[in-house]
Amino acid sequence: MSNTNRSGRGKNRRNSAASQGQGNAMASRQPGKSSRPSSRQQGKEVRPQGASLSAVRPKGRARESAPIEGLPVSKNEETVIDIIGMNHDGEGVGRANGYTLFVQGALPGETVRVRVMKTKKQYGYAKLLEIVKASPDRVSAPCPIYDQCGGCQIQHMSYAGQLAWKRQLVVDNLQRIGKLNVMVEDAGAQGDEANRNRLSEENVDQAAEPAITEEQGNGSNRIRLRLEGVMNEEAAEQGIRVLPTMGMNEPWRYRNKAQVPIGVTEGGLVGGFYAKGSHRIIDMETCLIQHEHNDEVVAKVKEIGSHLGISAYNEETGRGLLRHVVVKKAFRTGEMMLVLVTNGRDIPHKDEWIGSIREAIPHVASICQNVNKKQTNVIFGDETRVLWGRDVIYDYIGDVQFAISPRSFYQVNPVQTEVLYGKTVEYAGLSGKETVIDAYCGIGTISLFLAQHADQVYGVEIVPEAIDDARSNALLNEMKNVKFEVGASEDVIPRWKEQGIEADVIVVDPPRKGCDPRLLDTILEMKPERVVYVSCNPSTLARDLRVLEDGGYRTVEVTPVDMFPHTVHVESVAMLVKSGVTP
Repeated sequence: MSNTNRSGRGKNRRNSAASQGQGNAMASRQPGKSSRPSSRQQGKEVRPQGASLSAVRPKGRARESAPIEGLPVSKNEETVIDIIGMNHDGEGVGRANGYTLFVQGALPGETVRVRVMKTKKQYGYAKLLEIVKASPDRVSAPCPIYDQCGGCQIQHMSYAGQLAWKRQLVVDNLQRIGKLNVMVEDAGAQGDEANRNRLSEENVDQAAEPAITEEQGNGSNRIRLRLEGVMNEEAAEQGIRVLPTMGMNEPWRYRNKAQVPIGVTEGGLVGGFYAKGSHRIIDMETCLIQHEHNDEVVAKVKEIGSHLGISAYNEETGRGLLRHVVVKKAFRTGEMMLVLVTNGRDIPHKDEWIGSIREAIPHVASICQNVNKKQTNVIFGDETRVLWGRDVIYDYIGDVQFAISPRSFYQVNPVQTEVLYGKTVEYAGLSGKETVIDAYCGIGTISLFLAQHADQVYGVEIVPEAIDDARSNALLNEMKNVKFEVGASEDVIPRWKEQGIEADVIVVDPPRKGCDPRLLDTILEMKPERVVYVSCNPSTLARDLRVLEDGGYRTVEVTPVDMFPHTVHVESVAMLVKSGVTP
């Protein structure tokens, strides 16, 4: 398998911060477990080795702009406001005499005392000083460094509250950006606390069940039976049905990959995450949303590296060896991969280091080195080599096996990935006779899921190395009814049409920026009976659904899926049918 960076269904192109919001500042920093770590696990802030204060502080005082005249509040003023909502960044939204203030850490329904920190013409930012009246959804965040980290934005909100808010975020975007009609009864379904908790519990239970069972029959019949009540003309006038968010039974310790920046302190190597808005490394011994084994591997690597005198990379000088520690955990098979990202090929005491790692962490099946000599904040360089063991580890999503290389994309929450892909297959409504096109196919994860239920699947992806992985995964699973091609979907799909390939279903899973406009035009020209849209960004989902609806499709149902508990990110799956067609 190639070791060049993958798009993996475009998700690497998605990262604006985890996200799958979990980007550079340590993918392992996003927490999860109900018990509170001991006080010795509290984070300590350090600078990268040799970094001067100028590397982590502004070089000069920013010039303050003149105060804006006529605002109902002024900078540094304290006031009490009611929080009426929460924005897409997880900040509470309140109003002081009609003026909007965003308050980090405040929840909808709360009354809070705040200090105004920054003002603009239409809105401002305020610091939470006191919770006068708490929301029923407020809980104590179990992570001891939650306020410093920023990887999780809403740990202070109950999980039922998170699921309800994420659903409402999808609804708001559909209505505000897409100007789409959402069923009124669903739009308010999670409004009161008791009903919201009931719906959340029901959907957590639903997510825990197998996505597709033989008893449910084939996809087409199942969709017809379940949606027959929302497909008539009266239901169409009522609008899109947005289901409750599909959550997790245990929304902690769900991440299978850690990417940890390494620094140094007097006591040796440190690694954890970057403090908010900086490259200061906060040392951390545990991350509550990482699998426990990932924490253990990172801790051992730091310990062994410190003992052997391994130096940490210094961003400012470009010197030092160890830049990042990347750990991948296969949930189903238990296999683990360790990748040492270094500033050069030569590793001092390499054999001793590898031997100590193997002895301390016997379940590691692969130890690799990635060489990155560039002065950049991009984690991986172009060269990857195996130091010990295999070049891949293996894992399963459902019944499909995948080979995971050091740089191949693989969804970080395998439990919810199966839920997401199961919903995608369900919305495709396959009977075994259909031809399906999977745009943005990445390494073929959804394509191979679809191939189990379709006659033929065609996948297209613009990143050549991802297609190499997709073909390898198809061979690994002995699936012969799937074909992959490199290129832009909007170029390849019309060529397929010229070759006589007609799609019954088109599945799209674009990056955060949404579908390329030319791809949307291509879909409208292909006229498949059904379109399934997998989205990681509710705003671009709403925008693209509007285009498809204007082109003759109707959005029947949308299901939010919580891939990243305790963060503001939400994925959604939408089912569209050609107007006049019943699923």
